[in-house]
Amino acid sequence: MIFDTHCHLNDEALYHRIDEVMENAKKVGVNKFLVVGWDKESSLLAIDIAHQYPECYAAIGFHPCNIEGVSEEDFLDVMSHLDDPKVVALGEIGLDYHWVQDPILKEHQKEWFIKQIKYANLHQKPISIHNREAFADCLNILKENRPLYSGVMHCYSGSVELLKDVLDLGLYIGLDGPVTFTNAKTPKEVAQDVPLDKLVVETDSPYLSPHPLRGTVNEPKNIALIIDEIARVRQQSKKHIIDALYKNSCRLFGIENEENHQ
Repeated sequence: MIFDTHCHLNDEALYHRIDEVMENAKKVGVNKFLVVGWDKESSLLAIDIAHQYPECYAAIGFHPCNIEGVSEEDFLDVMSHLDDPKVVALGEIGLDYHWVQDPILKEHQKEWFIKQIKYANLHQKPISIHNREAFADCLNILKENRPLYSGVMHCYSGSVELLKDVLDLGLYIGLDGPVTFTNAKTPKEVAQDVPLDKLVVETDSPYLSPHPLRGTVNEPKNIALIIDEIARVRQQSKKHIIDALYKNSCRLFGIENEENHQ
């Protein structure tokens, strides 16, 4: 059993053929999907998908690149769904400085990040953290506004040395397609060094297709390539890795693990 803990089945690239995408994923063992929102529309669609498909769950929130122009009314409308039992996380939230140089816009991202962490804590939810080219600021915010119900550093891009800071906050490490890239020295080191009980896998589909599929539309079925690479660099059996990842994912998101009932 495999849990894709971060996918965008609510993205148009996948949503229009969602049944086929999910069927393809099930053939490689994926039996749970966390569908992650990035704005109001995608968050509400994630909830709809989660209610339509028993194997799907939703994370809702506002991505740092989608906060400009969001009204308080729209924000509260999305947050009002945090008590829905199929909404298991708040995300993806965080900082993204890749396209942003303006200090005012960076401050705005920080304010939104903190605001959403507070809502996650209030509603006892973990968070899915987007962090792009903003590691120091992201870590400082998390230290000062600790996520009380854990969370995951989505598509972890930091060094092995920074792992301890993240793990000390009670967070999990999410690994995605980049761990499979042939020149990806740091993600492979992270995959090797992170404690296995703090690791989850994600596809971020339709983005970040793993090697050798780079440049194509990513799908949850490709999580098998990510797991293969993690097992290779850790020199552990694939079954051992899969079992551990599944338990971690269910624990993180407060979802019952069917393995306990078999």
